[in-house]
Amino acid sequence: MPSPYSLPLHTLRLVGRCAVPLIFWFSAGELVRFLLMYGATEVAYGDFRQLRLVGVMTLLTLVVMSAVTVTAGMLYCLRNALWEMRARADEGVADERFFRTLDRVAPAFAVLYLAWGFHTEDARDIYQMDLFHNFQEMTDASWFGEESQVGRGLVDLDWRVSLGAMVVMFGLKTLFAKFVEQGKTRFYGFAAAFSEFAFMFYGLNATVAVADARSEWMEHRTVVAGSKEVWSEAQKNVPLWDGVTNTFSEFWPLFLDAVAVPLAWLTVAMLVYGAFSDETRTLFKGTRLERGVDRLESSHDLTKRSFDQVTAGFRDRWVPLANSLRMVFNGGAPLFGMLCLCYVAISVAAQYGDRGLRALIGSRAEWTWAFAGPPVGFLREMITTVLTMALLAATFDIAATRARARGERLSDA
Repeated sequence: MPSPYSLPLHTLRLVGRCAVPLIFWFSAGELVRFLLMYGATEVAYGDFRQLRLVGVMTLLTLVVMSAVTVTAGMLYCLRNALWEMRARADEGVADERFFRTLDRVAPAFAVLYLAWGFHTEDARDIYQMDLFHNFQEMTDASWFGEESQVGRGLVDLDWRVSLGAMVVMFGLKTLFAKFVEQGKTRFYGFAAAFSEFAFMFYGLNATVAVADARSEWMEHRTVVAGSKEVWSEAQKNVPLWDGVTNTFSEFWPLFLDAVAVPLAWLTVAMLVYGAFSDETRTLFKGTRLERGVDRLESSHDLTKRSFDQVTAGFRDRWVPLANSLRMVFNGGAPLFGMLCLCYVAISVAAQYGDRGLRALIGSRAEWTWAFAGPPVGFLREMITTVLTMALLAATFDIAATRARARGERLSDA
């Protein structure tokens, strides 16, 4: 039975055995990502601007879908090096094809990606590339006192066009979701994830537009003004209020980055390797609460729909993470600490390594970083991503192997 403390060594073992395909997947993903973002900065300018902005939103969706594909591909290429997969092969379980895995993982990946806000980084990268690529045009417009459209490719889409696109994407999302529920496997899961992302992006655009139009009106309403006044008075008069709120606001982001985010990515790894972790039943399996879940599932349709609507946000964001945490604990509680420690160590080491490499190259001529900066950033991201994917695979492998040694199974594949 492998020890939880062997997680770093097992991670390095996986990297050593699968370094070439991991690097290939990452490099191909970065190339596709760059081409899509570059296309988004080009298609946004010209005649028929609203139609062009729909194209920009579509390219943003494709950027996210490329992240889905690359993440699933990097995890998939580690399968043959895992002890758990060898044990399945000895039991006669057929290996799952990559496109079948991608089609199965994509819908759940979309929910996690949106629930935890990972898409904001993709939108930010498109915005920054737009500014960098069209910097001269923005400077000229500012010089002559003209209004520039640079950097507004994701926010200038008319809210009525967004609503129309939302309706179309909602219909497609519902249709493809039905196909997935019926067990059809002709990329309907991938198409459902694409529709989910597009629906969310168009919805965000429409919501922001309407919210901006009403923000000034809301600020002057009595309830809003009264709430702000009560909040400011509480900050002044309640003992230790500032200390508690400041401490929470300082440590909560660190907790999310060090604990919740690695668990979210571990959930994706579990889905790739066939351990379905997005169901409430899985969370309560083997506990006293499982009977309550059974009663809810056998209850009236209206009751189930009402419960699903009330708990949808909680389930999408936290139930998969709770299932991942339970899986890690089943593999040994120290495994959870090692996962978080190694995840943070990889991130911190990458930042210090980047800083050291830049110091080694030197910065006397600042213009050289226009050429040296991107390769250094690419190298840092490649090493970080490869080690992180191997870490997630190793964590799943150790937990599944330890569970198998106890006569349990973490996989439904």
